[in-house]
Amino acid sequence: MLKEFVMERRIASIEEFTEQIKDWYTRDYRGFKTLFDAAVANVQPIPEGQKPKVVFDWRNKGIDDLCRFFADWYNWLPDMENGLDYIQKFSWLYYENTYGLCFVTIGPGYTMTKQFVTLRGEYFDSPNSRVLTKKWIDKFGSLMNQFVTPSEGFQSYNAFFTRRVKPGARPVDAIHDDSVVVSPADCIINMIVDELTEETKIPVKTVYLNVKTLLNNSPHAVRFVGGTAVSCILMPDMYHRYHAPVSGVVLESNEDVAGEYFGIKDFPHLLNKGDVGYGYDYSVFEHFRRGYLVIKTENHGHVGMIPVGLNTVGSVEFVGQLKHVESGDEAVPITKGDEIGWFKYGGSLNILLFEEGRFPSLSLLQGQRIGVLK
Repeated sequence: MLKEFVMERRIASIEEFTEQIKDWYTRDYRGFKTLFDAAVANVQPIPEGQKPKVVFDWRNKGIDDLCRFFADWYNWLPDMENGLDYIQKFSWLYYENTYGLCFVTIGPGYTMTKQFVTLRGEYFDSPNSRVLTKKWIDKFGSLMNQFVTPSEGFQSYNAFFTRRVKPGARPVDAIHDDSVVVSPADCIINMIVDELTEETKIPVKTVYLNVKTLLNNSPHAVRFVGGTAVSCILMPDMYHRYHAPVSGVVLESNEDVAGEYFGIKDFPHLLNKGDVGYGYDYSVFEHFRRGYLVIKTENHGHVGMIPVGLNTVGSVEFVGQLKHVESGDEAVPITKGDEIGWFKYGGSLNILLFEEGRFPSLSLLQGQRIGVLK
């Protein structure tokens, strides 16, 4: 699907944001009204068994309902237990709904989601969000002993969310054994696919993955054809910095591959009643906002890493020297466990790619063993 980009302007408040989308709807600006009305008209029934707090019935809703929904979402302060609630409520608009997916991924609907993510992010970056920071710290209790707390305290919620761990709190397994792969983050591990393709999407256990698209047409994509992909999903209450899973040199990296912010057609399936990501079709993330890097190990081939920002995450940030490395540049040395970057508030994941025949097993927490390279 070709993405149609719309000229953007900076939105300074939720009131300005809702006024803008009302205006777009009234004028049917670039099909905004047409696509929203079609999305609502084709809303699918919500599967039975959903918790009431994550249900929102989009049937027969209008532009005023959409504006109220975004205003309520903007003013809502997430807790550790309910951090994904509004994401799920919004997802029912495009759940198994082609028209809904079009609405949030092309033209002004895409711009709408990007602007909302930016607006929420600016709030979480501001001192006004410190009230939320205290709420989460109180919930963590003694677990906060694992993290570095600035002497002046966390000045915003995102400052807390991107907190660093104390030295030794996430020990790196087998630091001198280059065959051992470690988890890049605190995460839920899932094997995605064991026969990657470069362009043609071939189903393997009902899963599709296009490594060339994931790596933004990098010339290194061909190295992973026939190889293995592993997902490392970070939930909102987890530590949100990510680290090198192996040692070697970074041949290429890019922290900013533009993409979608919403559009998971079956979000409940991803959550899978707590078994997050198991058996999921990860191909949707080929088009999400993401970064990537390719690491060349000394004896075990190449490893790709794709941090993906999901839904309300607009940030995929790398440390300075890794923000953009081109194939012709001098390679950047990296040691297993070195910090690569961080996500700000929301759910997110890392996808790891391995060459064919290199990665037969896996395991958990950042710095612990996932598996062994051949």
